[in-house]
Amino acid sequence: MSSSFKKIKAILYKDMISELRTREVTFSVLVFSLLVIVIFNFAFGVDRPTMEAVAPGVLWVAFAFAGVLALNRTFIPEKENGCLDGILSCPVSREDIFLGKMLSSLVFMLVVEAITLPVFAVLFNLPVLSLQIIVVTVLSTIGFVAVGTLFSALAVNTRAREMVLPILFLPVAVPVIISAVKASEIALAGGGWGDISSWVLIIVAFDAVFVTVPYLVFNYVVEE
Repeated sequence: MSSSFKKIKAILYKDMISELRTREVTFSVLVFSLLVIVIFNFAFGVDRPTMEAVAPGVLWVAFAFAGVLALNRTFIPEKENGCLDGILSCPVSREDIFLGKMLSSLVFMLVVEAITLPVFAVLFNLPVLSLQIIVVTVLSTIGFVAVGTLFSALAVNTRAREMVLPILFLPVAVPVIISAVKASEIALAGGGWGDISSWVLIIVAFDAVFVTVPYLVFNYVVEE
């Protein structure tokens, strides 16, 4: 277990260093998510009832499509630089590669969300920095990136990989996105933990299934 943890940590560290040098994924994804909420903010004006009605959807549209942009780059740099075969040839289990890649995507997404949420709170003047929204965001992002990492590995060997990923990935991610939107809507309306608990349980169940299944099948996904 200790050896496996070190290998996962090494993959995570490699991706972090690579991203810190280029800032390619984080910067583009952050700009996209901020643009989405700014455009929607201007589109819906200052009508507060309208703002409250559309805010959860706007927030998760921004996160979902920004996530697709980020997940598209999960394996593409290694593929373009001819490093993917090298990683797969390393004495690292495919399951550890999956967890390392999933964790690096999770960190990127959480950083983008941590910056986007305060901007969203200012522009929409809504309490999105509440503990309920933060917990829903973190739990939903875990399931989102777990599924996305698996389909990113599937799509990377196709010619139109940047189009293939959202086609494969978004239909599977629909349950967690809908649950996140509904839980966020209730939380923004002043609901308590008891009111959002059923949606949170769906998100937790989604996370459990879609972290476990990709972990178990990743070895077959990356086989030539």
